[in-house]
Amino acid sequence: MAAVQGGMVDEKEEVDIKTEPQSDGFVNTNATDGRQLSPSPGSSSSAGSSKTAAGAPEDQQTLLAVLQFLRKNKLTESVEILRREAGLPEDALDSKGVDCGAPGSGGSAGGVDGLDAGSLLSRVTVSSSAGTPAPTKAAVADDQPDVSVVLSAYSQQGDPALYKVYYSDLKKFIESVLDCHRAELSQVFYPLFVHMYLELVYNNHESEAKAFFQKFSGDQECYYEDDLRVLSSLTKKEHMRGNETLLDFRTSKFVLRISRDSYQLLKRHLQERQNNQIWNIIQEHLYIDIFDGMPRSKSQIDAMSGSLAGEAKREANKAKVYYGLLKEPEIELPLDDEDEEAENEEGKPKKKKPKKDSMGSKSKKQDPNAPSQNRIPLPELKDSDKLDKIMYMKEATKRIRLGPENLPSICFYTFLNAYQGLTAVDFTDDSSLIAGGFADSTVRVWSVTPKKLRKVKSAADLNLIDKESDDVLERIMDEKTASESKVLYGHSGPVYGISFSPDRNYLLSSSEDGTVRLWSLLTFTCLVGYKGHNYPVWDTQFSPYGYYFVSGGHDRVARLWATDHYQPLRIFAGHLADVTCTRFHPNSNYVATGSSDRTIRLWDVLTGNCVRIFTGHKGPIHTLAFSPNGKFLASGATDGRVLLWDIGHGLMVSELKGHTDTIYALRFSRDGEILASGSMDNTVRLWNAAKAFDDLETDDFTAATGHIHLQDNSPELLLGTYMSKSTPVIHLHFTRRNLLLAAGSYAA
Repeated sequence: MAAVQGGMVDEKEEVDIKTEPQSDGFVNTNATDGRQLSPSPGSSSSAGSSKTAAGAPEDQQTLLAVLQFLRKNKLTESVEILRREAGLPEDALDSKGVDCGAPGSGGSAGGVDGLDAGSLLSRVTVSSSAGTPAPTKAAVADDQPDVSVVLSAYSQQGDPALYKVYYSDLKKFIESVLDCHRAELSQVFYPLFVHMYLELVYNNHESEAKAFFQKFSGDQECYYEDDLRVLSSLTKKEHMRGNETLLDFRTSKFVLRISRDSYQLLKRHLQERQNNQIWNIIQEHLYIDIFDGMPRSKSQIDAMSGSLAGEAKREANKAKVYYGLLKEPEIELPLDDEDEEAENEEGKPKKKKPKKDSMGSKSKKQDPNAPSQNRIPLPELKDSDKLDKIMYMKEATKRIRLGPENLPSICFYTFLNAYQGLTAVDFTDDSSLIAGGFADSTVRVWSVTPKKLRKVKSAADLNLIDKESDDVLERIMDEKTASESKVLYGHSGPVYGISFSPDRNYLLSSSEDGTVRLWSLLTFTCLVGYKGHNYPVWDTQFSPYGYYFVSGGHDRVARLWATDHYQPLRIFAGHLADVTCTRFHPNSNYVATGSSDRTIRLWDVLTGNCVRIFTGHKGPIHTLAFSPNGKFLASGATDGRVLLWDIGHGLMVSELKGHTDTIYALRFSRDGEILASGSMDNTVRLWNAAKAFDDLETDDFTAATGHIHLQDNSPELLLGTYMSKSTPVIHLHFTRRNLLLAAGSYAA
């Protein structure tokens, strides 16, 4: 395995843990101020920092100085949260006599031992990180030392008998406002319902909580049914401790995007009625993202709703993303390529020649939206890689141009008698090998060409080979081991994800046993077992350039690895539920993850930061696919919908409806003209991706409101539906010539 020069791991091989800043930590929740104070990557959470810092008198002075610094920068909400968690009285800031410094200066938070803000913050983070190891997995019950702090938010409560009255009163008001405001204000029903119910349960008002749930649970949107089912099981205070769903509701603020006019209506109503109970919940548990402009329609809101934590904040999708492709290495096609073209039918070379020329020019031009070539270190091309590139370019000259009038042929690989339970499938890029992962812990590899699978000869036999001969690569293979398939043993649980390396020398597999294994396809043995996840690993995928790979699992995080490091290079934390699918961007600088929290996140490989959050799916997401040009992302979920996203603008651009069951496979054709989707409804559907993207008007992207009006044009974009007899489609793959390969296990 070729090592990468100047890799992303330093000499100590420290793991960089990057989490998305939470809005109820040290982070300013005012949309107009982007400044934040966050712990260093290696430190513990902000709650832990405040507890450590509030211990000794010296540490308490440090904490007070930090509070003054936050207040000076008008981060009032952060001040209140930090003060409450540290157990300081409301007048603590004034009584200690700490000078705030000049307003708006952003310089010193002076007054304590003559230290500036930077050194004070370093003292806080050093003291906390020295005492607490960095968290390496997401919020699971055993990893939550501050559950009591999390739950204490529900200790301040009003008269339990009035909860139904408060909620009914607000409901009556929202139903009476103008239609244009009603759709927006109705968004508050669900988060209010959840937190009012949890307050009643926490304060041991079991009968009132049950009555409240029965009266209002039926009013919530249908896509929250699964969450409400979990919530209904939390009927006693003891049930709340260590419950993951509860921790999600409490630790992440529910984001609502509302126009300024609608927000003023709500605020005025609550002030007039002096309904402090609801107003306190809104301030404590909700993040209201206010925009100027016309209120959104019900259809616009529904398109973006459904995730566990509401919509994404507009700031979350404003970071610059380098979605362009890297410049291809300049490799000249051999002259005999022209001779092969000449042997084709008359007229064909003329049509295909411009295609080859365009590929050549593409390699010379630098995409203005592309990252720099050395933004992340990539492996150097070996001679075998260059030969493969030449083969790819030759195949590309013979590629079928797809479109509405020229749909691809589909070749379906059906796994018969798969009593072991087929769970994952992958094809090599050149479509020569197919691999399947099974519930009986095995991985099986088949050759789909006449060429059989062979192992490398033993060391003793290799010594007898003439290493200078021209056919040395052929001589090292042992003909005695030739067979159409190989079985790989090693996992101790069902295999849920598999991925071939671009050079076809390696295969990755991820399993319920919490490991990712790297297999050699020359010896058909396991080379490395990567241990980092402590729970089932649902998916893994190689980078388009090899060397790097990503994995995601039940511990709610995705990990970036390099094949020659046994520890992950990056940990992408931020999802509120299982990371169910992972996908590398074509330029290898970004990783997309889909989750059971019904969101998709795009992560920057270089920094580890989350640069995009997409919401809109109404069920767990099971598959992702980038368009070949890197501009768009397609996602499929249990809600049976395919959503298309514009990565640059960070917005949903189309919704493709037609499937009646979970979508497990998505793939763009090599030219990006066609999108194929495979589902548990036993069908493959073809969509006109080119039209979906060409119909976009860039004027539709309104940065102020962060939404566009989606046309319901699924029937126009659907080019064909192809049914299998009784085979759910779990994988799709376009060959280099644009033949579509599909795979699934026959369900008798």
